[in-house]
Amino acid sequence: MPIAVDIDVMLAKRKMSVGELADRIGITPANLAVLKNGRAKAVRFATLAALCEVLECQPGDLLRWEAGDAAGG
Repeated sequence: MPIAVDIDVMLAKRKMSVGELADRIGITPANLAVLKNGRAKAVRFATLAALCEVLECQPGDLLRWEAGDAAGG
């Protein structure tokens, strides 16, 4: 997928665990893991906004586009 997810980077910078982040944004740790590992097909804006609020960052700190990694279709 051409969209890379950098939630791990922000978690490390904020010294926060996946469980704490999941609790603070109101989703299960399993669903956060799906998002964090780049396996999610979509992200709700409300979830993205909650991530940015809790991690004190911008959406671009969490998501980035990687050229040349797109599947044909």
